Amino acid sequence: PLLVKLLGRYPIGRFFRGMSPAMLTAFSTSSSAATLPVTMDCVQERLGVSKRVTSFTCSVGATINMDGTALYLAMAAVFIAQLYGIELSFAQQSTIVLTAVLAAIGSPGLPSASIVFLVVILEDLNIPPAGIAVILGVDALLDRLRTVVNVAGDAVAAVVIGRAEGEVGAD
Repeated sequence: PLLVKLLGRYPIGRFFRGMSPAMLTAFSTSSSAATLPVTMDCVQERLGVSKRVTSFTCSVGATINMDGTALYLAMAAVFIAQLYGIELSFAQQSTIVLTAVLAAIGSPGLPSASIVFLVVILEDLNIPPAGIAVILGVDALLDRLRTVVNVAGDAVAAVVIGRAEGEVGAD
């Protein structure tokens, strides 16, 4: 919301009202890829960002802008480490964040795809990947929420870039 307000100079309430169909679709499908047409429609028609900016930022965003996934991977890895009573050094925590961001960039926009990357992160730090079983029960809900964050992030990027390019409609 701060980026929307400060860099995009766009009303936050109007942003969330405009993006509500895409965010609802993201929550329903748990897939950034499946939500892409709705996201592009909302950004272009409801937020007033030009087609040129919308088609580029949303398409690229659905592929590599997985900020919800990066947050989830980092928090889940730390949670599982704490579950096993494993103290993480600053270097290990930094490794988790870096690996989570890189994994999120490569993560497909499909439901629960990030679980595979979580296993990689845990194995890399010698944290038992069996701890994933604890979060699998709530992962369906978490997956829906991180997809909403991913889709909102794509729209934020479109608004900010659209404003920088002078291609956002009247406020």
